[in-house]
Amino acid sequence: MPHLVSSFLRSSSGNITHIKNAARSRTASRNASCESSRNNSVSGSPYESDADEHAVKPHDLIEAVKKHHKLSLPFGRSSTSPVRELNPASCSVAAVDWSIESPPIIFHGTREDSTGAIVSGQIFLDIKDDVVEMDSFKANLSIHTTYKRPCQSHCADCQNKITEVQAWVFLDHATKLHRGKHAFPFSALLNGELPASTNTPLVSIAYEFKAVAQVSRHATGTTMPIQLKFDRTLLVKRSVPEPLFPHHSVRVFPPTNIKASADYISVVHPTSTNKLTLKLDGLMTHNEKVKTVDLWKLKKVTWKLEETIKTVAPACERHAPAASTVGDVKGTARNEVRVIGEKQLHEGWKSDYTGHDGSVDMELDYCVSQARNHAGELKYACDTKTADGTEVSHSLLLELIVSKEYAPEGKAHQATPTGTGRILRMHFGVVLTEHSGLGVSWDNESPPIYEDVPPSPPAYPLESPVDYQDLEPLYARPSSIDASASDDEEPTSS
Repeated sequence: MPHLVSSFLRSSSGNITHIKNAARSRTASRNASCESSRNNSVSGSPYESDADEHAVKPHDLIEAVKKHHKLSLPFGRSSTSPVRELNPASCSVAAVDWSIESPPIIFHGTREDSTGAIVSGQIFLDIKDDVVEMDSFKANLSIHTTYKRPCQSHCADCQNKITEVQAWVFLDHATKLHRGKHAFPFSALLNGELPASTNTPLVSIAYEFKAVAQVSRHATGTTMPIQLKFDRTLLVKRSVPEPLFPHHSVRVFPPTNIKASADYISVVHPTSTNKLTLKLDGLMTHNEKVKTVDLWKLKKVTWKLEETIKTVAPACERHAPAASTVGDVKGTARNEVRVIGEKQLHEGWKSDYTGHDGSVDMELDYCVSQARNHAGELKYACDTKTADGTEVSHSLLLELIVSKEYAPEGKAHQATPTGTGRILRMHFGVVLTEHSGLGVSWDNESPPIYEDVPPSPPAYPLESPVDYQDLEPLYARPSSIDASASDDEEPTSS
C-alpha cells in the first residue's frame, strides 16, 4: 500500500507540473502575439475587438486533458466475489420452493407447562435442465431478535441478535440432479420455552427459515458458482388455556365505605369481546341525627387495556465494556407502556338506593382495539416472557368517578349534589393470548382410528390339535426322467 500512495503522489505531481508549464507557455505565446498584433496592426479602429486573441484554443484543452491521467485507488469495497447470489425466481437452471405440512405452530400452555410444537414440511429443488450439478444444499431455522432501541443506535450488532434453532444439510457434496422436482423433508420440535413471534415498539421476535442451494459453475457455464437463497418467516403463537372459574377480586376504598367486587376471566383473547361484572356496595351513609343520608352516585366509568413492555437491549462485544449491567446482561433497560384499548361509559349500570347500603351493578365489555399502524399491523402483542429479559404483560385499568349527594331519609330521588367527588381506580392483571383453535398439543394427539377394525385380534375356533400319528405315510415317487434313465442303462456282466 505505501508504494501505491507514493507512486500516485509522484504521478500526480508530475502531471500537475506538466500542466502548469504548458499553461505558462501558452500564456507567454498569447502575450507575444498580442504585442505583435498591437504594434503591427493595419486597422486603427478603436472599436476593434481582440477577443479572438484571448480565446482558449480547443486543441490546447484536448492536449491538457490527454496528459492529465486520473488514478483510481482500491480504497473501496471489492466487488469481486467467489459466489454469485441470485433470487431463485431469476435462475434459469433451478428453483427453490417449499410446502409446510404441519398445522399452525402454536405453543399450548405457559413456558413452564408447554411441551413445544412440531414444524414439518418439504423443501423442493426444481431442476429445469436435463442434468444440473449442485455443490451443496443447506437450510436452517433461527430466531431473529431486533432491538428497535438498541444499546448503541448505530451498531448493527447491538440491534440484531440471531439464535439458531436447528440446521439441516440436504446435500453436503457435489451431486448431479436430473430434470424434475426433488423433495427434501425437514422437521423440528420447537421447545415450549421459546418465545412466540411478537412485534412491539421496543423489540421484535421472528422465526426465519433460510435455505441456500449452490449450483456448480460447470452447470451454469460461468466462472463462479451461483447461490440460490430462499427466505421465509414462520409465525409462532402461544395459547394459554382459560381457567375453569372466573377470577374474583374485592377492593375497599377508605375513608369511604365503598367496596367494589369484580368477576372476570383472567385470560383474554385479542379478537374477541371480554366481559367484566362489577358491583359497588356501601354507597349510602345514614345520618340519624339530622334524618338524612349521604349518597355516592356513579357518574362515569372508564376502562383501559394497558400493555407494558420491558426488555434489556444487550451490548455487543465491542460496546460491552462501557455498558451497564442489568441483571445478568450487559446492556440498557428499556420500558414502555401503551394503551391498546379504551372506552368511556356514562350509562349502562343499575343503581339501587332503596336498601340500607345502596349498590350499583353493571356489566361491561372490553376488547383490544383493532387499529393498525402504517405497515398494516395490529397495535398489540400477546403476553411473552423470554430468558434474556424481554417481557410483555397486560392489565385492565378501571376508573370510576363518583359524586357525593345528600337527601332526606327515605327520599333518595330528592338528592342534592354537595360538590364532592372521588376517583376510584382499580387494576386487574390479565393474560392476552391467542386462540388455540381446534388444535391440541402434539403429545396429546391420539393415533388415527380406522373403520371395521375390532378392538382386539379376531378369535379363532377352538379345535382339537391334529394327531400326526393318524396320518398316512407319504412316499416319494421317482420322476419320469430318473425312470427313463434307469431303463436305458444296460446291466454289466460280472
